Amino acid sequence: MTNLRRIAYATLAAPLALGLAACSDSDGEIEAAEAYEAVAAPDGQAWTDIVTVTEADGYQLGNPDAPIKLIEYGSLTCGACANFAQTGADPLVEDYVATGVVSFELRNQVHNAFDLTLARLARCSAPESFHPLAHQVWTNFNQVMGGVQEGQGALANVGSLPEDQRFIAIAEAAGFLDFFAARGVSRDQARACLADSEAVMAIGERSTEQSDELGIDSTPTFILNGRVLEERSWEELEAVLQRAGARPAAES
Repeated sequence: MTNLRRIAYATLAAPLALGLAACSDSDGEIEAAEAYEAVAAPDGQAWTDIVTVTEADGYQLGNPDAPIKLIEYGSLTCGACANFAQTGADPLVEDYVATGVVSFELRNQVHNAFDLTLARLARCSAPESFHPLAHQVWTNFNQVMGGVQEGQGALANVGSLPEDQRFIAIAEAAGFLDFFAARGVSRDQARACLADSEAVMAIGERSTEQSDELGIDSTPTFILNGRVLEERSWEELEAVLQRAGARPAAES
């Protein structure tokens, strides 16, 4: 069995492995920097509309050449990640990414089979839809997790299904197909996306490899210009961004 398949099957076998270890140690305090001037977006565009898929398969929102690069490792079945999305995502994007000084890259850390299915569904549309779809999952967290609880029984027999049907069955059981259909990803589009089991499982493999490489064992975990942060709340993170030289759009 390939490493990729071992990771995927291990993920299916642990549907609600949501409790991770304590946060990783940071690499030191971010040094104070002079405030950066805002960077103009290309003509006719806004930085908040520009998305780049990175080599790590993260979705980077904003100026690809921003001097302050923020990465979040987040799980779509993580309550703390949902809390950050509900309290910090809008000001992060509207006040900081919009200036062209900060870019925000979201990478999936996969915790369970439902998480893996959601991560693939968020990728089923154009790259520009990834952040909004992930945000919809987190801002409707109770609804999504209610579907996860109801869909637990589907995992008992999912391993006996053909590979191209397994993640479709999980999505159907948890109500994900209807959830995403209401947000622009049709059921047929979602089914076709989930039928590519190799693409689904590759998300889990990248999650495991990157988390092991970077020592990330909790979500959300933020990395600023290559430095793993201890901060988790928006209030704390905004202070770090400002220390690194970012300023809200109104002050730029």
